[in-house]
Amino acid sequence: MAKNKMMMAAASVFAALALSACQAEPSPMDMDEQMDENMGENSGDMEEHMDEQMSDEDGHMMDHSGSGDVPDDLKEAADPLYGVGTQATINSDHMSGMKGAKATIAGAYDTTVYAVSYTPADGGEPVEDHKWVIHEELENAEDEPFTEGDEVVLNADHMQGMDGVTATIDTAQQTTVYMVDFEATDSGEQVTNHKWVTEDELTPVE
Repeated sequence: MAKNKMMMAAASVFAALALSACQAEPSPMDMDEQMDENMGENSGDMEEHMDEQMSDEDGHMMDHSGSGDVPDDLKEAADPLYGVGTQATINSDHMSGMKGAKATIAGAYDTTVYAVSYTPADGGEPVEDHKWVIHEELENAEDEPFTEGDEVVLNADHMQGMDGVTATIDTAQQTTVYMVDFEATDSGEQVTNHKWVTEDELTPVE
């Protein structure tokens, strides 16, 4: 009888110790390891989301927002179709979340605008028909615009690895270009001072 009581008491003590161990606070090391494990599981999704936010239609890294600074010799449009502060709908898809977005005009300028092809300075894949670079963003640009097939040096950083590289002019057109603010349709990202959208890539807001 006494032996049974001793065994029951020992079992109770063991159960109490086990319960206490289960309820013990995790150590800082355990918490760090758990966080690292969770981050590891989600890191792929996070990186994919960031790439989607920051890539153009060909998957190249692109800076959505800009500083708002423009070249000193860039002329403001005298009578733009869309005035500064007005709104328009973007019909181009230079980057994810752009097409169909409602834009607010942050600047309007008359210039020659180019589509260009180049190989990024960081060794990334060649970029074909990038839209857009303006005349004032080209090194040693004179009064006369460049034409299709000309080689130029880019002084713009719209995309990663773009600034300072040699590019080939694919197309050239004289038009009004706009710097715009908009909310990306796919992510809700607020994009400010995006350069550039041409006049024919905008339509009035319905």
